[in-house]
Parts: sequence; C-alpha cells; structure tokens
Amino acid sequence: MDWGNVTVEDLVDALREVDWSSPPRPPSEFFSRFTVPKSFAKWDSRLKCNLYYYRTNYFIMIVVILGLGFLTRPLAIFSAVLTALSVAFLNDSFAGSFSEKATRTTRQFSPQLAAKMRPPLTPGVRGRPSAKRAIHVCGQPRWVFVLTCSLVSFALWYISCGLFTVSLALLIGLLATVLHASLRTPNLKARLNTFREEFRAVWRNYSEI
Repeated sequence: MDWGNVTVEDLVDALREVDWSSPPRPPSEFFSRFTVPKSFAKWDSRLKCNLYYYRTNYFIMIVVILGLGFLTRPLAIFSAVLTALSVAFLNDSFAGSFSEKATRTTRQFSPQLAAKMRPPLTPGVRGRPSAKRAIHVCGQPRWVFVLTCSLVSFALWYISCGLFTVSLALLIGLLATVLHASLRTPNLKARLNTFREEFRAVWRNYSEI
C-alpha cells in the first residue's frame, strides 16, 4: 500500500473495520528503531503506516496514561473505561465480537433473552446477505451503546471533576502517539502486514458478492 496516497478518511475507515483482537506488538519491536523522516511526504506515509500497524499498542498506551492520571480518583477511572468502550464500539470487529460473546453468555442463563439479543436479519439480493449492513450490539443499533456509554462517561467526568485532568492526559497520550508514529521507522513486517490486511479485505468483499 502506498500510504502517501491514503487519505485521513480512508485511514479512519480502515481502523474502524479492521480486526482489533490481535495482540499488541512486543515492546522490543515497538521501541526498536527511530529515525527522523527526511521529508513531509515520508513523514505523512510513516505516520499513517504506524498508526495502522501499531493501533493496539497506541490504544493501550493512551488508556494507561489516562489510568495513571486518575489513580486517586476511582470514579474517574470508571469514566475512562466507559469512554474507551464508547470508542471501541465504533469498530465493527469489536462491536460484533462483544455482541456475540454477550449473547453466548446470556444464553446460558436465559435462552429467551439471548434470542432477543440476536441482530435483525438484513435483506439480501437473491438469497445472499447484504454486503453493507448496519452493526447491531445485543440486538440494538450500535449507536445506542455508543451514545449511552458517552453520556454516562461524560456525567461521571463532570461528577468527579476530572474533565481538565482527562483533557491533559488525553493530550499527552495523543502527543506520545503522534511522536512515536512519526519517529518509528516502518519495518518490513509492517508492510507485509498491510498487504495481508488488504488481501483479507478484498477476499471478504469478494466472498460477500
């Protein structure tokens, strides 16, 4: 993939659709080789490539920084978890996996309730499922969970008086992410991983036709 031709919208869509269940890259690789990009084009390409490849590491790093900022405020830590969940539900893979695991767990106690948690059937063409379908979580549209987690987390931020602290911690986390993604030299493994993800996406779209 030529990351220089990838727009911000394409990168956001890729991060929303890609599988986030993969484990983070090991620290020996994450903190391996750093160099200063020689041009703006190389910096732009490197930034997008690293944001995609080290996405799990960056997410964990931001959550840890937020957690360190609220060691003395347990309520604020719970708010940070809800905020992370609201962001995680925007990812198709996480939302589908969470819904499936929640339905499977509920089925052990109440099969009737688990049946109601199944996503509604989407109309297809000639018996095939629609390629572009709405994501449901536990039988409800995804935006219901995103909005609920966001509103509850905002209320808890306000109650715990941690809005300034979370803003500062989030800013530090984002700056650390951009700094690392700008200086970390993309290795061959990152490029091969990108090609593999591209192949999976093309094969997934082909199988849904």
